[in-house]
Amino acid sequence: MGGGILEVLLVNAEGITHTNLVGTPSYYVIIECGTQVHRSKASSGEDDNAWWNEKFSFEFPWSGWKNLTHLKLTIMDKEFLTDGGFVGGTIIHLGGIITEGTDSGFLEVKPAPYNVVLEDDTYKGLIRIGFKFIANKEAHAIERRGHIAEENEPRKWTCNAFVKLWRISWGKFLCFRKQRGLKNKLR
Repeated sequence: MGGGILEVLLVNAEGITHTNLVGTPSYYVIIECGTQVHRSKASSGEDDNAWWNEKFSFEFPWSGWKNLTHLKLTIMDKEFLTDGGFVGGTIIHLGGIITEGTDSGFLEVKPAPYNVVLEDDTYKGLIRIGFKFIANKEAHAIERRGHIAEENEPRKWTCNAFVKLWRISWGKFLCFRKQRGLKNKLR
């Protein structure tokens, strides 16, 4: 086994502090995991809400995963002339995710809200984050290729179902027309 992958799905933030004096805010997030750092795109949204819907991957060898304890997210507000002001942040401990993912080979945590911590250690707002941990990236790549191959196969049952539906519809229509014609002749 070479190593694992942690995928982080950055969904949105709600109720966060609006730091701009003038104009609408444009938020971005700095995500740190060990020595790797990613930066999200500027958000879309209004005032104290932000939407990103971005996925980030952190890939480490097994020796690296043993030393990782947390994921740090820092929300910044892009100012007019500067690169940004601190809005808030959160630290998510990865111990349980890595342990469970290593035991089962794969773990997915649906997006859940986490508190946004301000500079004075109070909470204001929520940031929604999802996770996927893949313990063996090589095995996952082989399995993924297998799923893609299955998806690309033609689906014969779909065509057969439409043909049967077509036959039934025409059959009912013709039967209905014959019955109607007989009633008209009897009158």
